[in-house]
Amino acid sequence: MTPAAKILDLQRIGYNYGQIKALSGVSITVEKGPVGLLGPNGAGKSTLLRLLLGFLTIQEGQGKVMGYDVAREKTRVRQIVGYMPEDESYVPGIDGVTLTALLGELSGMPRQEAMKRAHDVLFYVGLEESRYRRVESYSKGMRQRLKLAQALVHDPQLILLDEPTSGLDPQGREEILELITDISNHGVQVLVSSHILPDIEETCQEVIILNQGQVAAQGNLQELKKLNYNLYELKVAGEAAPFLAKLQERGCRWEQEEDLWKLYLPRELSPRVIFELAVEEKVQVRHLVKSQSRLEDLFAQVVGEEE
Repeated sequence: MTPAAKILDLQRIGYNYGQIKALSGVSITVEKGPVGLLGPNGAGKSTLLRLLLGFLTIQEGQGKVMGYDVAREKTRVRQIVGYMPEDESYVPGIDGVTLTALLGELSGMPRQEAMKRAHDVLFYVGLEESRYRRVESYSKGMRQRLKLAQALVHDPQLILLDEPTSGLDPQGREEILELITDISNHGVQVLVSSHILPDIEETCQEVIILNQGQVAAQGNLQELKKLNYNLYELKVAGEAAPFLAKLQERGCRWEQEEDLWKLYLPRELSPRVIFELAVEEKVQVRHLVKSQSRLEDLFAQVVGEEE
C-alpha cells in the first residue's frame, strides 16, 4: 500500500443474485475515514461489504481497498482489514481471549504474538476481567465488544463495522461509539455501516448513501447536509392539502412530524413564496422557523423515506 492509497476506490461495481440486481454501476472514492455507509433495507450495503472482503466476487467493474485489488489480492485485503459482522460470530466452548487469539492466527499472526495482542485488545474494549469466561456466557453488549476486539486483533489498517451498536442499550451504544471514535483518532481507517443515523452523524465525517443498488449521495457529511434545499418547520391553520400541493408544484417536499410540517424549500426559492401561496389557498401560517438540517433530513431527501 502506498501512503496515498484511498480507503475505497470502486469503479462501476455491479453484482446480481440471479435475476435480482443488488448493485449497479456503483462508483465510490473515499480518501480517508471515518466514513458511514447508509441505505434502506435492500439497498446493497451488505453486498458491498461482502465484495470488499472478498466473500463475494465482483461481477462487473473493479475495486480497490487501501490500494489492493479486491478481486486479485483477496488474501492481502483480509490481512489489512478488520471486520465486525452484524451476526453473532463466536465459537461456543472457548473463552474470549482464546477466540480472539484464534482470529489473530487466522489473519496470519504467529500464535504467541496473537495471544499477546488478544490480551491487549480485550483490555482496550473493556473485557479484561471477562477474557477467561466462555463467550456463550457473555451479554449482548460484551459480545459486541468481543467482535470489535476480534476486528482489531491483527492491527488492521481499516475496519469495517456492520451495525456495531445493534441491540445495545443507550449506555452500551454510547460506549461502543466512543471506542469507534477513539480507534479512528488513533489512525485506523473506519467504515461504519448502520441503519441508526445518529450513530453515523456522531462518528463519521464522510457518508455514502445507497438506494436500490446505486449511490444516491456521497461526500463530506456537513457539505451534503447543505444539498440544494433549506429546511423549515411549518404550522398552518386551515385546509393544508391544497396549500401543500401548490408548494409541491414549486419544487418543495414535506414530511409531517407530529403537529408540524418539515418543509424542504429549494434554495432558489425565497420563503416569501410560502406566505404568497398561503394567501392564495386561504390558510394561515402560524409558525415558520428555519431549522438546522440533520443526517435524517439528508437521508429523507436523497432516498425519499426515513429508515
